[in-house]
Amino acid sequence: MELGLGPLFPGFKYPTSRKTVLARSSINGPQSSSNGSLSVKPARTIPGKPEADVVVIGSGIAGLCCAGLLARYNQDVLVLESHDLPGGCAHSFDIKGYKFDSGPSLFSGFESRGPQANPLAQVLDALGESIPCAKYDSWMVYIPEGEFLSRIGPTEFFKDLEKYASRNAVQEWKKLLDAILPLSAAAMALPPLSIRGDLGVVSTAATRYAPSLLKSFIEMGPQGAFGAPKLLRPFSEIMDSLELKDPFIRNWVDLLAFLLAGVKSSGILSAEMVYMFAEWYKPGCTLEYPLHGSGAIVDALVQGIQKFGGQISLGSHVEKIVVENGKATGVKLKGGQFIRAKKAVVSNASMWDTLNLLPKEQLPKSYIDRIKTTPQCESFMHLHLGFDAEGIRDDLGIHHIVVNDWDRGVDADQNVVLISVPSVLSPNLAPPGKHILHAYTPGTEPFELWDGLDRRSAEYKKLKTERSEVMWRAVERALGPGFSREKCEVKLVGTPLTHQRFLRRNRGTYGPAIQAGQGSFPGHSTPIAQLYCCGDSTFPGIGVPAVAASGAIVANSLVSVSQHSQLLDAIGI
Repeated sequence: MELGLGPLFPGFKYPTSRKTVLARSSINGPQSSSNGSLSVKPARTIPGKPEADVVVIGSGIAGLCCAGLLARYNQDVLVLESHDLPGGCAHSFDIKGYKFDSGPSLFSGFESRGPQANPLAQVLDALGESIPCAKYDSWMVYIPEGEFLSRIGPTEFFKDLEKYASRNAVQEWKKLLDAILPLSAAAMALPPLSIRGDLGVVSTAATRYAPSLLKSFIEMGPQGAFGAPKLLRPFSEIMDSLELKDPFIRNWVDLLAFLLAGVKSSGILSAEMVYMFAEWYKPGCTLEYPLHGSGAIVDALVQGIQKFGGQISLGSHVEKIVVENGKATGVKLKGGQFIRAKKAVVSNASMWDTLNLLPKEQLPKSYIDRIKTTPQCESFMHLHLGFDAEGIRDDLGIHHIVVNDWDRGVDADQNVVLISVPSVLSPNLAPPGKHILHAYTPGTEPFELWDGLDRRSAEYKKLKTERSEVMWRAVERALGPGFSREKCEVKLVGTPLTHQRFLRRNRGTYGPAIQAGQGSFPGHSTPIAQLYCCGDSTFPGIGVPAVAASGAIVANSLVSVSQHSQLLDAIGI
């Protein structure tokens, strides 16, 4: 999360000789550290005049995207990050020469351009930054029916279905693709970067893209155009309307939805799923992994911020958002320093953590109640390993998904384990002849099991051992007999308390568990004037593309329509 006190795992020391990022200056350019993150040193107070046009709380992907675009718009922007590395959940860290991702590792669309590009790619394009990537097209799947290499693309998955499911599953999958891929034109016709939070959206989005929207509806035909309103409904409703009943298809789609947004197909917006299907099941599609790890994404965004004169201050923990006469006028740091925001404060913290920064007497009771009653996704268990590659098969893939029991549901605890071995594509992330591995349970670990435990107690250590065993078994299954726990040079286990403590994430949560059709993600404005929010607690929701879009929407909302339109022209969308 964006307000972390330190790394996800505290068992290593950061370099002390680092360059401080100064206000609106990048004469020498940013320097990258060995772990793929910006090399700066924490600051207890902000040098120079402690003010900016816009103060951004937290340097997660959303906060960095927002700040980068604001700097691009020539706004004086300052990002305050409590962690001593930028990136929030996407930061990377180095232990004994092993460079680990702390969060997301499944990416696509970095090299896409134009209106249908990934929102993060559009932000990077606006900042003049790019990310070298390795491309691949498959991941290993371990399910009760067997194990297979699942390839993305329009036809490869049919072979897996025929072997591991049934001919009926093949027919239903084809029926699903035939129905939803035409909808992708409508889902992708309106670039997220064109959206803003005021009536200017009529100019930057509705009017600007009306011809392409009309063209997409014409190309879809009457049946497709009639189905377009379903994009704002749960994806399960599309499946129900197609009478898809094959258990394997329903389970597989639930798994994809859960990996994308933390909810099953009954809770995810159809637009999100259609976008994903268009990215993963169109001809020529590929997945991408940054050659220097997920930290390279953070580096690129920070470099973009600096390039256009923005600031980022690490080790700067925001203790409260200052509200005067109903307006957010700045923030107070833990050390007592007040940082004035002349135009706006933007919080990249979760809705619950943002609420804790605000004076409750200044907030409507309905706003407080809505946040407190918003359901949360569960938390994570993490396993980070560094080990010798000797004995590991040469054709090992980067990603592995293990499902133990379909009947329990993909959202059941201890049931699904995701494994990433980035060093098979980027050997520079590990010492020569070594591998790095990150395994985790995707937002399914109950916080209640851990709440109130003393991290130094024998009870806590025992629970860590017990609850991490499912990840160890999944790793052993994926890597085969050549892998040995005892030969791992680095072994790190993270728990919901790790998330809560080091990422300052309320209850260590993955994010809001908002079900499509039953609720909607909040917008970006708040009852406090000049206070905005971005990140996975806001529209469009959870996931890297979604949070990048949320940060862009807030940045767009803080500048004029003409500035916004000029940026869209500049990046060709």
